[in-house]
Amino acid sequence: MEPVSLTTDRLLLRPLGPDDADAVHAACQDPEIPRWTSVPSPYTREHAEEFTGRICPQGWRDDSLYNFGLFSREDGVLVGCMGLVRLAGVLHAPTRQAELGYWTAKEARGKGYTAEAGREVCRWAFEDLGAERIEWYAEAGNEGSRAVALKVGFVMEGTLRSKIIYAGTRRDAWAGSLLPSDWARATATPYLPYPEAVGDAGH
Repeated sequence: MEPVSLTTDRLLLRPLGPDDADAVHAACQDPEIPRWTSVPSPYTREHAEEFTGRICPQGWRDDSLYNFGLFSREDGVLVGCMGLVRLAGVLHAPTRQAELGYWTAKEARGKGYTAEAGREVCRWAFEDLGAERIEWYAEAGNEGSRAVALKVGFVMEGTLRSKIIYAGTRRDAWAGSLLPSDWARATATPYLPYPEAVGDAGH
């Protein structure tokens, strides 16, 4: 896929490249980012160069991982990073599922930037990629990430046991999903939800 850029009222969402290595490296020195995400710790300049120079461009070329840097339209400062990864094969195949992940730079937290970006990335995924289910998960206890997901519109689905490995131990994760129907949108594949109350069909 050709890389795309998106805009919101306050943000420019664009693919990261080698010129962004300094900004990404600086943001990821905040210990809260590797604590709650898969970002390596300690986060070196080499990690930033690998991420912006190879991983991000390769994901777009492979149509497998779409990483965006979130930049303030006012001053061009990096306020976060957001990625959408395909699940169960190519996103355009019948499964049409993806997973959303993100981190926010320390100085930009509490301003609603990440939820603003998340709504735009999910809109793009539904409209341009044909996604029919977008998943989110974070280590149980990550209240900040959960709050963002809820603001985007994700519906919490429960706790996944032993989902995440951190500091050599397995941790539980909170999980949620966003469907087009949550935003009153139609999907190419009909959705038949399981009824909340099902009668006893055996009698």
